[in-house]
Amino acid sequence: MIDASVVINLNATDCAAEILGAVPSPFAVTDNVRAELRFGSRNGHNDEERLKALVDAGAVGGAALDAAGLAIYETLISGSAAMTLDDGEAATIACAVQMNGIAMIDERKARKICASRFGSLPVVSTAELLTDGFTEAALGRQRQIEAIIAALQGARMRVPPEHIEKVVGLIGASNAASCLSLPRTARAAS
Repeated sequence: MIDASVVINLNATDCAAEILGAVPSPFAVTDNVRAELRFGSRNGHNDEERLKALVDAGAVGGAALDAAGLAIYETLISGSAAMTLDDGEAATIACAVQMNGIAMIDERKARKICASRFGSLPVVSTAELLTDGFTEAALGRQRQIEAIIAALQGARMRVPPEHIEKVVGLIGASNAASCLSLPRTARAAS
């Protein structure tokens, strides 16, 4: 299950279909994620349109919450602000749980909630996908590096702390210095 931020990051690479096609697992989004991207189109972003192209190409499918998924979703959007998520992230997590799938989420709070409430749910970030061997095999090393930089610069991709070293190692310190979405310490290492 792919969250909106992951769709945005993949779109920024300009090779999302190739990247998704390289992984031997299906990808899907919920209607909530589509709605988030539709909202972004009001601000001039074209991620909803680009997601539609990925769906039309068969790279991404759709998924709906069943009764069990809706119950999980409700717990993720109700309660204190510290323990609730936006609709897209909540639906992505709930659908991944109901399908025994993987949640692809970049947002720190969502990843933290997944770890504490759904410890057995695999959670993967865009950075993990982009640095994966499947991506390198599909794109080649140079295009993989370009895709990572494009996501960092064009979409301001958030990289979980445990993956910063790998990302910087791949793109190089001089490229990292120009990626403002990386922590200052990762950019200063050049």
